[in-house]
Amino acid sequence: MVGKVEAVNGGVKPTTTPSTATPADLAPTATTAFSFRALKLKTKQQELLIRVTILCLVYVLAFIARLFSVLRYESMIHEFDPYFNYRTTLYLTQKGFYDFWNWFDSESWYPLGRIIGGTLYPGLMVTAAIIYWTLRFLRFAVHIREVCVLTAPFFASNTTLVAYFFGKELWDSGAGLVAAALIAICPGYISRSVAGSYDNEAVAIFALLLTFYLFVKAVNMGSLAWALASAFGYFYMVSAWGGYVFIINLIPLYVLVLLITGRYSMRLYVAYNCMYVLGMLLAMQIRFVGFQHVQSGEHMAAMGVFFLMQVFYFLDWVKYLLNDSKLFQAFLRITVTCAVGVGAVALGVGTASGYISPWTGRFYSLLDPTYAKDHIPIIASVSEHQPTAWSSFMFDFHILLFLFPAGLYFCFKRLSDATIFIVMYGLTSMYFAGVMVRLILVATPAVCLISAIAVSATIKNLTQLLRAKNKTAGPGKGATSAKASSKASLDQSLPFQRNGAIALLLGAFYLLSRYATHCTWVTSEAYSSPSIVLAARGAYGNRVIFDDYREAYFWLRQNTPSDAKVMSWWDYGYQITAMGNRTVIVDNNTWNNTHIATVGRAMSSYEDEAYEIMRSLDVDYVLVVFGGVTGYSSDDINKFLWMVRIGGGVFPVIKEPDYLVNGEYRVDKGAAPKMLNCLM
Repeated sequence: MVGKVEAVNGGVKPTTTPSTATPADLAPTATTAFSFRALKLKTKQQELLIRVTILCLVYVLAFIARLFSVLRYESMIHEFDPYFNYRTTLYLTQKGFYDFWNWFDSESWYPLGRIIGGTLYPGLMVTAAIIYWTLRFLRFAVHIREVCVLTAPFFASNTTLVAYFFGKELWDSGAGLVAAALIAICPGYISRSVAGSYDNEAVAIFALLLTFYLFVKAVNMGSLAWALASAFGYFYMVSAWGGYVFIINLIPLYVLVLLITGRYSMRLYVAYNCMYVLGMLLAMQIRFVGFQHVQSGEHMAAMGVFFLMQVFYFLDWVKYLLNDSKLFQAFLRITVTCAVGVGAVALGVGTASGYISPWTGRFYSLLDPTYAKDHIPIIASVSEHQPTAWSSFMFDFHILLFLFPAGLYFCFKRLSDATIFIVMYGLTSMYFAGVMVRLILVATPAVCLISAIAVSATIKNLTQLLRAKNKTAGPGKGATSAKASSKASLDQSLPFQRNGAIALLLGAFYLLSRYATHCTWVTSEAYSSPSIVLAARGAYGNRVIFDDYREAYFWLRQNTPSDAKVMSWWDYGYQITAMGNRTVIVDNNTWNNTHIATVGRAMSSYEDEAYEIMRSLDVDYVLVVFGGVTGYSSDDINKFLWMVRIGGGVFPVIKEPDYLVNGEYRVDKGAAPKMLNCLM
């Protein structure tokens, strides 16, 4: 009698049977049988394995798709603002958080200086520093520059995971997978998240989408834990980017719509109250925000909806106590009228007394595209603040522009608290993206999520149609119900249904493949070229690299005194300070319009007048950029009219018509006399 192994209900049960086999002969057979049975997964387990595999591949794809700039050039920081972020991160890792938080930078905005801790959003720098310290703790020999270069691709990969869970919460897991794949390679997001794009948006879009997902989850669940998580997500967003104002206005608008449409519930009450109160207290810990949360006009909508929620809770309680519907209707009218009146009076008194500050110029420019050009030329002078052309939408979204309306249709077809939110997010962000080209970045997650709903719902319907057709064509077993037979007869009455579904599926996959091809091309050709290093083609097709910027800053660092003051247009201030290690008069912070206007006046004045202005500013060197025969379109000659407009906005002696000839801007021999004789 020896032990024999039998499988019972998927398990292993030892039994005692007569056998002449030895244990050595039985052991391999039992092990082999057990291992094969263990590899057999159930349907749900297979789906989970496939889903996790796809997510891992998308996660890796989102990271490697943003490395073209490193492969084509080298590991470097791009653009202008990222150089200030890199400089402050380097200071943070060397000096520690306390010194960073209390750092007074005397090398910028000479002779005014800048209090760093109170004039920036520290989330990006602290995030990169934590990653750097973690890697050093794990004994990885990395430089802080490499961490800064790869922070944006890393958080883009994390954004794909949030997009998956958000899509799953809005629709189903299929929509989540499609959303993760779409946002991983969407040019609208890649434009600000390639390797080296070390700007606030590198982590802010992740924080934005995470906050929205956690809040929608809190509304669906009514859970205090999810509401707390959304408050902490909002705090991270506030610490990272000034775009948090979009969150603190969209969420109250969403709550207001739910209240108006009769969707008030205790789930909504718990989610919004916890998120707003805790999020406000946490946001006030950021010195750059401070008491703006309770004193700025941009935040009053959130506070008003918060008090309105308390009124709704009070009315719900009164309705529970009162049995007379007519009496409750009268009480409702009186209460709502009083609440609206008290709120309007409080807002008016707060605004008139100066306690509530008015909206900022940037906020006005979002609501009115012409406001900045007429009143704040320094905002209008930035290229990414211009209104968006239709070609930019097509360039950044491709087929998502056509999938977006289809996704809205599916959302309206299956309305819920979650789909109402994504519809509002999509429509408002698309409007703002049309006003300002930079805000395509904010609209991209919404467009990808809504488009993913369209793709998932369409493919799911078509595949169900094919499976139903196959089942109808095959031999049936037993009697079928009346509903199934009627459906089968309907299927048989449509002979081209199967072929049509197959054609639509092939067309959908073809369009998605073209989308992937377009995204790859745009990423490699348009969005992976650092502005500080330029590439062009020579007369014989050879690739020519222009590294003049870095060479000029290196020359400035090596050949000028360490205490030299350099005057340039504000675009180059961060780079001069970070790479040239020299004091600048103005930089990209643009917080002092008068100081920038003084530089603009010096650039646009006659040389003797400009000399006196520069002596008053204690200037040692002047840096200007000229495109020359290369045709570089971002030189100071092309920016010169903005120097005139900004300078003339503060100093009326500078008039734009003096630099034009018959209303035209010319820089050749036929230019205006003042144009030919000014410092520029």
